[in-house]
Amino acid sequence: MAIVSCRKIQSLPDTPHIEFTSFNVFDTTDILGNDCKGGRLNFYFEDGDGDLGLNAPDDGYPDSVNMFLTLYRKSGTTFSVVPENDPLDPSDYRIPYMNPTGQNKILKGTISVTFLYLFYQPENTDTIKYEFSIKDRAQNFSETVITAEIQLSVNGTYL
Repeated sequence: MAIVSCRKIQSLPDTPHIEFTSFNVFDTTDILGNDCKGGRLNFYFEDGDGDLGLNAPDDGYPDSVNMFLTLYRKSGTTFSVVPENDPLDPSDYRIPYMNPTGQNKILKGTISVTFLYLFYQPENTDTIKYEFSIKDRAQNFSETVITAEIQLSVNGTYL
């Protein structure tokens, strides 16, 4: 006699869910060997139907990006959205195509996005934060999440 058990397939909403986990600031060099500041945004994600990420821009989906970022700079005690011509203003990003195998299509994991601050000037306001969200292939948007306050002049991890 054999006893066989099957685990119930976990269910999550089809809309992506994200949580800010950390932001790391570090000194680095660009591809030309110039010294610059770097930052790495780390966040946790879940997607119940596993349709996160995009292929190359000609993959048949209407969008070329699926991660949206807004940068805020601190002036005094107030944060304001930076203008589009701000040298630190990030581009939106493309999360690579993910396709879970098997019966359970849930995706969970951590995504890291690296920024190079090529035009960072320490004498400028250096306390920033990001607001970000993601979108899956079915056009479902996650909630919008805000990072901790980040001091670009101080290397370290911000939680």
